[in-house]
Amino acid sequence: MNAEIIAVGSELLLGQIANTNAQFLSQQLAEMGTDVYRHRVVGDNASRLLDEIKEAETRADLVILTGGLGPTKDDLTKETIAQHLQLELVSHGPSLQAIEQFFVSANRVMTENNRKQALVLNGSDVFINHHGMAPGMLVTHNQTVFVLLPGPPREMKPMFQNDVVPKLLTIFGGGKPVRSRVLRFFGIGEAELESRIEELIDAQHNPTIAPLASDGEVMLRLSAKHENKKEAISMLDHTEQLINDVVGEYVYGKNDETLLLKAVSLLKEQQKTIAVAESLTAGLFASQIASVPGAGSTLLGGVVCYTNKVKHHLVGVPQDILDTHGAVSEACAIELASRIRTRLKSDIGISFTGVAGPEPLEGQPPGTVWIGLSFSDREPFAISLKLTGERNYNRIRTVKHGFFQLIRLLEKETSSS
Repeated sequence: MNAEIIAVGSELLLGQIANTNAQFLSQQLAEMGTDVYRHRVVGDNASRLLDEIKEAETRADLVILTGGLGPTKDDLTKETIAQHLQLELVSHGPSLQAIEQFFVSANRVMTENNRKQALVLNGSDVFINHHGMAPGMLVTHNQTVFVLLPGPPREMKPMFQNDVVPKLLTIFGGGKPVRSRVLRFFGIGEAELESRIEELIDAQHNPTIAPLASDGEVMLRLSAKHENKKEAISMLDHTEQLINDVVGEYVYGKNDETLLLKAVSLLKEQQKTIAVAESLTAGLFASQIASVPGAGSTLLGGVVCYTNKVKHHLVGVPQDILDTHGAVSEACAIELASRIRTRLKSDIGISFTGVAGPEPLEGQPPGTVWIGLSFSDREPFAISLKLTGERNYNRIRTVKHGFFQLIRLLEKETSSS
């Protein structure tokens, strides 16, 4: 079985919202053993939507449409499908009753156009919307199954999982499920990673290996098809080991384990506290740690020391260090990390100083970065980076490098203990 997904809504084409529905549906369909061949996005235009529907029908066993089921005139998905399939739209009693009850419960006046949401394709399987108003539908035409789903993810996701998936399994049966695993890399570019594992990529069949780029990171998605879950996992394990043999030093995590989450997890596991002195990043590093639930057990605090005056008077960097070496220096980064650790009595101190851009600073070009690290049981040190990119991208990359260095150091603590 192969599928295509059509997302309907001009707001998607305008970039006002992201098409997360297609991502979710592809993941769900892969687990069912269904290959998704195309994602399409079309605006609120009946003729263009009709063209997409006709084209998809010639290729796909399953066509899923999301969005365009609402009460306004630009919601035209079911009207367009009805035209194409030559089916009448009829009012669905249970859905209309649920819509009317919603307005009564909310003490709001129900306008006439809200009745439109209860219209469904005559003869279709109807899925009650338990998290919104517009119901979903499933109908078969010329051996193609069409599924219509509401656009809001909080409505679409439970409807698909609870109602649509069982129906599709009844119609098509299960193909070979796809098990996927994402390996996360840092410190190596996409081109270099692909070059170093080129032989593995060229030889791939099952599992498959797909490079994915992210902000300053690279990921590899491994996908294995097998009816037996244990066999699929064993296939993934084998492929992962082959990759680790070549580029394992750059792997820091798997699946949803980001640099931030991995670093905070290690800090919690080792019961270590951290304090931060941020010049270049201006609180970005500490803010990201604080976004993780339970971060209060590891983040003691931090200082945004954007100016030399604050570096000296608040953090305690000696004035002669600033006068002799400057703020953008190894010596300053080490002092910042050490002084903030001492002042806040933390196990680890980390600092960020440098030139975000676009102008040079202290004779240093944009992208010059120093990250200082101070541990209570070892000599402090600093690492230098030469980044390229616009100002805020350099700041984001710097924070990621900070988390990566923290991960590597904490992993060494684990392996040596």
